[in-house]
Amino acid sequence: MRRPLFLCIVNALGEWSPYFTTRTDALNREGLSPLQKCTAAIRQLAYGTPADSLDEYLKIGETTVVDCLKNFVQGVIDTYVAEYLRGPNTEDTELLLCIGEGRGFPGMLGSLDCMHWRWKKCPIAWKGQFTRGYKGWPSLILEAVASQDLRIWHAYFGIAGSNNDINVLNQSPLFIKQLKGQAPRANFFVNDKEYQHGYYLVDGIYPEWAAFVKTISMPQTEKHKLFAAHQKGARKDVERAFGVLQGRFSILRRLARLYDRGDIQKVMIACIILHNMVVEDKKEAAANILDLNKEAGTSIVLPSVFTHGDIQVFARVLQRDARIRDCGTHRALKTDLVEHIWKKFGPK
Repeated sequence: MRRPLFLCIVNALGEWSPYFTTRTDALNREGLSPLQKCTAAIRQLAYGTPADSLDEYLKIGETTVVDCLKNFVQGVIDTYVAEYLRGPNTEDTELLLCIGEGRGFPGMLGSLDCMHWRWKKCPIAWKGQFTRGYKGWPSLILEAVASQDLRIWHAYFGIAGSNNDINVLNQSPLFIKQLKGQAPRANFFVNDKEYQHGYYLVDGIYPEWAAFVKTISMPQTEKHKLFAAHQKGARKDVERAFGVLQGRFSILRRLARLYDRGDIQKVMIACIILHNMVVEDKKEAAANILDLNKEAGTSIVLPSVFTHGDIQVFARVLQRDARIRDCGTHRALKTDLVEHIWKKFGPK
């Protein structure tokens, strides 16, 4: 994180709450400065250091350091969540479609996957609910959608670690905007066939929905092998995003030491927001990926459609849900993508 970005966050938090301003006590002595408080919080997030280890460096007690962390993550969420943890708008969708088409996947909106964060202080009574059999330790699950520039567009965190990716998907708000008709619509052509909704690249555990494109587990032909290689390569975007997120904020690599589940959720969401702020601050990936001299693509972003009336709205929600879960569209799209990638990247 660059210094100007950090100072911008400090100033924004000072406007958000008097806690992040310099205040005086009854004897007119100045207390901790906003820089001290924000530095204490950032060091805990970035290095995963215990609260009592910052006393010598920042002259702050353990209890105050924990308070700094909790207030910092709450302030970051309240101040920046609407901008840095939102779904893609029309302009963002156009860029995502352009990037996906250049990689051989017209209509791709990102890649979807889950990761676990171990919970050290999980209550004894909850350990069975939060523990996966093959992992052997309690954890909380993060579901995320990431693009090639490592920006995270969707984050859903807090599900018990005993669930698998399908259980998380069934509780996730990933498709809420699509069901309401509030998300931008993506029309695109693959193998001379038109499709009207974007999709995410996923691994083999996810269901065969029109909104997902899975790999071919045991490819036999050269076409299938080429498709599987490109799908796996593009799907690694979300795994790279997880790796960069954990590398940037080491607290996510270590055991979660907070007791309260809500506080842990706020820490995760705040780290994702800060990660997206760093991605936007650099602006290197998008500049390198987007080539204005390329030929126009075949993907079109249409405005969202929202209708009023209880019966009409509910009927449209059912129609949209059926389109998202359509297995026939999933198989047809996958077949067309196999042909499209073979024509684009196969031997000439």
